[in-house]
Amino acid sequence: MKKVLTLAALGTVLLSSTAMAAGFHLREQSAAAQGNAFAGATAGAENNSYAYYNVAGLTRIKGTQFSGGGTYIAPKAAAKNVRDAQTGERGADVQNVVHAAVSPYFTISHQVNDKLFIGLAGNSPYGMITKYDRDWIGGDHGITSDIKTATFTPMAAYKVTDKLSLGVGMQIQYVWAHLTSSSSRVGASNVNVKGDALDFGYQLGAMYEFTPSTRIGVGYRSQIQHKIRGDIQSPLAQAHPAYYLLNQDISAKLTTPSMLSFGVYHDVNERLALMAEYQRVFWSSFRELTFVSRETPARHNPATPAYISQVHERWRDTNFYAIGTSYMLDEQWKLRLGLGYDQSAVRLKHRTPRIPDSDRVWYSAGLGYQYNEKLSFDAGFTYIAARDAHIDTRLNGNDPARHITADYSNSVKVFSFGLTYNF
Repeated sequence: MKKVLTLAALGTVLLSSTAMAAGFHLREQSAAAQGNAFAGATAGAENNSYAYYNVAGLTRIKGTQFSGGGTYIAPKAAAKNVRDAQTGERGADVQNVVHAAVSPYFTISHQVNDKLFIGLAGNSPYGMITKYDRDWIGGDHGITSDIKTATFTPMAAYKVTDKLSLGVGMQIQYVWAHLTSSSSRVGASNVNVKGDALDFGYQLGAMYEFTPSTRIGVGYRSQIQHKIRGDIQSPLAQAHPAYYLLNQDISAKLTTPSMLSFGVYHDVNERLALMAEYQRVFWSSFRELTFVSRETPARHNPATPAYISQVHERWRDTNFYAIGTSYMLDEQWKLRLGLGYDQSAVRLKHRTPRIPDSDRVWYSAGLGYQYNEKLSFDAGFTYIAARDAHIDTRLNGNDPARHITADYSNSVKVFSFGLTYNF
């Protein structure tokens, strides 16, 4: 019986961790592009930070350029009407589920000759922190979820003709995750899962300039198949040998999604520009999360298989749409505005407390300031209004000791600042 409870507790942690694996895409990799809600980011190429969206745009960056900055992401998510789905017991509301974070970025590029351009970018494309009180009623489904990534991308772009440019980059991505849960089946004992991985992907891009004032772009970032290695630990395993499965080395495979973007940029005149963007994020590539023991055979029972748990996911591919405009107020100041719509990858059936995600609308504004011929600054602000989200963990097929229902209200404020220097 104890072994059955141990497996159930372990399964609870693994099941609740799947929301982390889907991650949170941080689109905010350019202060300038954020001012337009990333409308036209795939075609904009106003500075080399836009290479995150389309590496081919480097051919518009003459000489040697450095851009860098950071984004402060301040989300707000409150869980209300929290109840035990079986007994109806009311749990305490949670006012601060999602925590703020900073996402830095930099890009340096160099024009080798009239045709070839090279660069290196660093950013954090995925990340999140959700945290509940240790004794909250939904502890079976997660307490802390902390994921961080760092990606470095060496890249090159080539001007095939006066109108067509192509680009390629290699993504070198490190991911680190820390998850905690408690299980009612084993006396609310805390269970910790930590792991990390370093894996690789690629980036492709193309840009076509119909005229000096009108251009389109397409960008593609590949999925990355991560092979996470880490461990699972619990004080219960140290006190009771029967729960040894809660104290061992584990590994898991997860796939971050590929992304395909299309953008258009048009200068109406010397002051006014219009742009638009469409992006498809292929979350459906994240089909399952499989955990296996790295101790084979298991040290306590040679007959125990290396396979521990497999969780099937039902994420959906999502769409992002944005329109924007920029207006030169004078020779130094540029005003940017943008409006976007971002679709959630999580439907009601698979929504969990780790990521209480929902569809959202982006309202963005920004300012650009050209200090001199070499140095410029950009600042952006975005308010993201998310739809209210409902969670009913009975719908997702998990089998923890306690199911919950809850209502979430979500919003995000995003502040970004960047500078660009031409050598």
